[in-house]
Amino acid sequence: MVLLLCVSFNLLQAQEELQLTEKDSIVKSSWMFGLGYNIVDDSGDVFHELFSFGKQWNTLAYPSRISIGRYFKSGIGVEAIGSYNKYKVGKFIDGRTNLEETDYYGLDARLTYDLNKLIGETGWFDPYIGVGAGYTEANNESRATYNAVVGFRTWFSDRIGLDFSSSGKWAANNDNATNHLQHAAGVVYQFGIEKGLSKKGEAKLALIEEMAEKRQKEQDSIASVQREKEQAALAARLAKEREEASLAAAEKAKVDAEKKRELNIKREIDALGLAYFDLNSSYLNTKSKKVLDGLALVLQKHIELELKISSYTDSRGTSKYNNWLSERRVNRTKEYLVKKGVDVSRLQTEAYGETHLLNECDDNTYCEEEKHQENRRSEFLITKF
Repeated sequence: MVLLLCVSFNLLQAQEELQLTEKDSIVKSSWMFGLGYNIVDDSGDVFHELFSFGKQWNTLAYPSRISIGRYFKSGIGVEAIGSYNKYKVGKFIDGRTNLEETDYYGLDARLTYDLNKLIGETGWFDPYIGVGAGYTEANNESRATYNAVVGFRTWFSDRIGLDFSSSGKWAANNDNATNHLQHAAGVVYQFGIEKGLSKKGEAKLALIEEMAEKRQKEQDSIASVQREKEQAALAARLAKEREEASLAAAEKAKVDAEKKRELNIKREIDALGLAYFDLNSSYLNTKSKKVLDGLALVLQKHIELELKISSYTDSRGTSKYNNWLSERRVNRTKEYLVKKGVDVSRLQTEAYGETHLLNECDDNTYCEEEKHQENRRSEFLITKF
């Protein structure tokens, strides 16, 4: 068991160390925009004095080349390039010293291939080769050209990089036009990017998945060892849950029974009705005494029961008088119950005067006597069962 745990821990630790990062992903396809410089070598001596900048290279002090291209997951790229330059006086052009400044225009299309597809992908260095065709106006001669290019790009981020290339341009349809070299250097910006894993990233992902599978097998072995113990624990837990459920059911039955008992007591008291009083009287009439006799029997049957007695008047008379009258009514109601054997500690009282009318019969509304009678009452509220 300890050995399995150790192996599992080591696999987990190794997997945590092997995490895919941003370095494991590369740009698979994108659009690319470029802006930079172009250098034209039209000396006519092919590769002789290839780097004779002062004598043979023609360039401008400002950006003179623009490009746009689409690059695909296969490594193929399609580009359109426009360039402008000047053949300057004193430069070596087509085997002789140039005596007149002339303009150079180039419009080219080319198909390139990313050599990383052959030599291994990197996230920062992209060498490429390509072929293409174009139209060039140079040394006062226009010509269609066949082109070949070698170059590389180096990236500072997924979007920004530098592009360096050299192209050979061969005249296709003008015997007077010369072949020449055109070099380029500039900044490139990628957009519309689609990313994916590099070959190293794919290998890392495969290793992570392999280690995860091994760790799962180790965990399955540990789970198999633990299964019998867990089943025993489960059986014990289910037994405890059954016992707790039984106790809960018994408790619920007890609570339900108590609620039913309280509801029955409340129904008994509600069935008795209220104790009503005659106009301007606090004395209990025969009908009210009958209500209180029944209430006393309920209180004697349920000795734990406690009540609040609330007495009221109708709206006739002054408020001060009605407050005094309701006090007398509530006291007479309590005294009657005490005489019937109810302990006074089980009774609370409250007098409300005319403040809680049961109908519309206030000082501004005319009502028949029967309606006023509804408000002259003592009510009974259970405060403790």
